[in-house]
Amino acid sequence: MIRRVMALVVVFAFVSGAQARAGEGDGALRASLRRVANAYLAAHAQDEHMSAVSIVVNLPHDPTTIDVNAGRTSRGGATPVTSANLWQIGSNTKAMTATVLLQLEAEGKLTIEQTVGDWLPQYPAWKNVSIHRLLDMTSGIPGYDNVPAMGTAFRSIHRRFTPEMLVAFADPIYGHAPAPTHGWDYSNTNYLLAGMIIERATGDTYGNELRKRLFEPLGLTDMFYSPNVYPKTVTDRMLSGYFDNRGPGNETLTQLLDVDQRSADMSWAGAAGGVVGSLPDLARWARALYEGSALGPKQRRELMTIVSNRTGRPIATTTLSDPTGFGLGVGQGTHPKFGTYWYYQGETLGYRTIYVWFPKSDVVVSLGANSQPTKNHIGELLDGIWASLHAAGKV
Repeated sequence: MIRRVMALVVVFAFVSGAQARAGEGDGALRASLRRVANAYLAAHAQDEHMSAVSIVVNLPHDPTTIDVNAGRTSRGGATPVTSANLWQIGSNTKAMTATVLLQLEAEGKLTIEQTVGDWLPQYPAWKNVSIHRLLDMTSGIPGYDNVPAMGTAFRSIHRRFTPEMLVAFADPIYGHAPAPTHGWDYSNTNYLLAGMIIERATGDTYGNELRKRLFEPLGLTDMFYSPNVYPKTVTDRMLSGYFDNRGPGNETLTQLLDVDQRSADMSWAGAAGGVVGSLPDLARWARALYEGSALGPKQRRELMTIVSNRTGRPIATTTLSDPTGFGLGVGQGTHPKFGTYWYYQGETLGYRTIYVWFPKSDVVVSLGANSQPTKNHIGELLDGIWASLHAAGKV
């Protein structure tokens, strides 16, 4: 349900260009991006069951963002979507969870080579799994949201879970978990366990740690976390989100079809995907993560140490022959046209949000669409954004 990071390597089709030239042609770039957003919405509003598309571009050495929005905050509604609207950012939460753990490591409160057994001895089946393996998805622990029993328990958007309840769906002691996985395998259970370790190590709530360590010091004033229901001050700023995924594996979720996810109890996502935020702040977060003050040099190197998505084995970098890799809550890809980039896609039951950072040109892009559809065409939107950036000489 909190969908896995997308292999963006397959969706770009345009050639790379010159280094970014901040300040040149931004009006033309904005107009081009607006055409891209409008075209995507016109093409896919119906088959993706959405009402809005938003794009944010942050150019190097520029604290401002280029914001482009298309559509309305709800299907059939009259209120235009703006850059002030909030989105469920889904698995983009994972890098935040990883960053807090790496900060705790820098403070000497834990190491990422310590194990689940060191911090959460109530889960003996995973006692030898390191925090590192939780974060880079090589733990072998199955995802709680891949278990049919969890889908059956998800009776409405107002269903309340605790992290312990969700983890139990993946724990073999309860008898309904699938077999352990091998190599690299995306599991949201990993990040619920990581969130529980944060709380055990700090004696504080996961949400307070996000606020004190990330949102406030990094100036992310439009990022929020609630362990369950968000307050009206947040939901009033959210655009609606729609679940229309009728694909295989979602047979137990038919009760959620066409239900607006804006007021959903997000306890089902937690430290794996529960944050709500604006797209400009998502772009600012990406820059702070890779270049800013979120982490010191040692911990940033750990964050960006990757394994191959294909083999699960450590690699120095992605390549054309092995084009996707995973670090500690972050993804890396390599493409023949524009080289290596960092990215993440977060997807909840009603929202898709993505950031991409292009190190060569130092451009950050974030974008969103307010649905989880059966067929995701978001690669077309990314293609159009890349073409606009290239034509403007920004990448």
